[in-house]
Amino acid sequence: MKELRIRVLAGVFVVAGILSWAGARLWNSIGTLPSVPLAAPVVLALIAVILLATALSIRARLKAQRDRVPDAKGVDPMMAARAVVFGQASALVAALVAGMYGGTGAFLLEHLDIPARRDQAVYAGFSVVAGIGVIAAAIFLERVCKLPEDDEHDGTGAAPTV
Repeated sequence: MKELRIRVLAGVFVVAGILSWAGARLWNSIGTLPSVPLAAPVVLALIAVILLATALSIRARLKAQRDRVPDAKGVDPMMAARAVVFGQASALVAALVAGMYGGTGAFLLEHLDIPARRDQAVYAGFSVVAGIGVIAAAIFLERVCKLPEDDEHDGTGAAPTV
C-alpha cells in the first residue's frame, strides 16, 4: 500500500481552492453565492477526532504487544489495514473539501463588511483548519500502522502497511 504524499494532498488542496475561488466569483456575478454550512467544520473535526482516537488506540495496543503485557489485546492486521485505508481516503477528501472552502473563504474575504459574508468566511476558515486536522490525523494513523520492515523498501515496490 502506498503512503500518502503531502505533495498530492497539497496539489488537490490548491487546485480545489483555485477552482472554488473562480466558481464563487462566477456564481456571485450570476446570483447569490451558496452559504458555507456550519456543519462543515464540525463534521471534519469529528472525522479528525475519530482518526486520532483510532491511531492512539492502535499505538497503545502495539506498545502493549511489544512490551509483552499480560492479557494484551493484539492488533488484527486487517483492521489496521482498513484503518489506514479509511485514513488515506479521509485525507484525500479533506484536502478536496478544505481546498473548496478555502477558495470560497478567499473570495469571501473581499466582502467582510457584510455580516452574513463575514460569518461564512469564518465557517470556511474553520473548515480549512479542520480539514488540515483530518490530514494530520490520517498521516499519524498511517505512521502508527507502518511495519518496521517498510522502511527497507524506501517507497519502492509494494510494501504492506499494517
